[in-house]
Amino acid sequence: MHAIQQQYWAVRDYLSPVLKESKFKEHGRITPEEFVAAGDFLSYKFPVWTWEKGDASKARDYLPAEKQYLVTRGVPCLRRATSLAYTDADEDAERLLSFGDSSGAADEWVETHAGRGATVDSAANLGEIDDIPDLDGDGLASAMADVSIVSETGATVGETPDLDDIPDMEEEGLEDGEDEATMAPVVPKAGGVIDASQIGVANGNLLQVRTYDVMITYDKYYQTPRIWLLGYDENRTPLTPSQIFQDISADHALKTVTIEAFPHSSTLQAASVHPCKHASVMKKVIERMNAGVVEEQLAARKNSGKHQDKDGKKKWGFGRKGAKEEGVKSPVEEEEVEGMRVDFYLVVFLKFIASIVPTIEVDSTTAF
Repeated sequence: MHAIQQQYWAVRDYLSPVLKESKFKEHGRITPEEFVAAGDFLSYKFPVWTWEKGDASKARDYLPAEKQYLVTRGVPCLRRATSLAYTDADEDAERLLSFGDSSGAADEWVETHAGRGATVDSAANLGEIDDIPDLDGDGLASAMADVSIVSETGATVGETPDLDDIPDMEEEGLEDGEDEATMAPVVPKAGGVIDASQIGVANGNLLQVRTYDVMITYDKYYQTPRIWLLGYDENRTPLTPSQIFQDISADHALKTVTIEAFPHSSTLQAASVHPCKHASVMKKVIERMNAGVVEEQLAARKNSGKHQDKDGKKKWGFGRKGAKEEGVKSPVEEEEVEGMRVDFYLVVFLKFIASIVPTIEVDSTTAF
């Protein structure tokens, strides 16, 4: 059934027309030319993103041959999405904590989500650490009673021993000895490649980091970008679909995020966020951001207009009234501001995708 559905989607994508008119502010959709422009801006500002051409047999003719899709590799995923989820029991669990000082005054704090279980795959979870007991004066004196600063030979610790008494490494045969603490070298198999089974898996308090290769393609049917995820464990072994869904929020796993064939490869299967709602969500986000950009641009133009009046010719006290008094708009008001440019589309798109995969650091534009 899934194979038939994929064939249907391929035919639908092939027959759908290519968007020619820009509608990214009105409908949240972009043309292939705008997708390339937004990709160029993203790869220029953030070089972790690069263009790829993919398989020549899978190339889309409405995109440049060398710019079929964007990719960034080795994106870290430090924890599972389930570690961010709260249950009703966790929401209700609260307890009062009291912290006292030497003066006897106590500060009281409320700890929320006290019933939430600790995650075992985080380096911040070191378990319970016993308190180090304080040594009073008597305890310190008893602990230092047996300490002597005189060595067995009668010399004090600060004295430099005679250099003739230091044994030579060649005479004692120390170079030929084997250190028990030395790790046995890993011998690679034929071809110089070390097998993944030969590499020890991190455990205990060591943080096991998953990494993802993230791809952005253009979906001709929905006329929006589409995100693809390919995950690896700490040994660079590909993740199974069930493991990938551990890093996706429960509201989207197996619903809007599914495993599908990557459109620019003949063999690759990757997790994909279905783009059916991308246009409507991007439209709302762009409207809010565009309003702020327009306000900033209008304020900047008004400030530049004031500077021009100060630097311009002297105005006489008589003559015609000003343009505002006659109801005529000034040149600053007549010109329409550009607002948000389409170049920023993928920057905003990545911030939207970050809410679907909160533990995968796909948004490298946080400082922008």
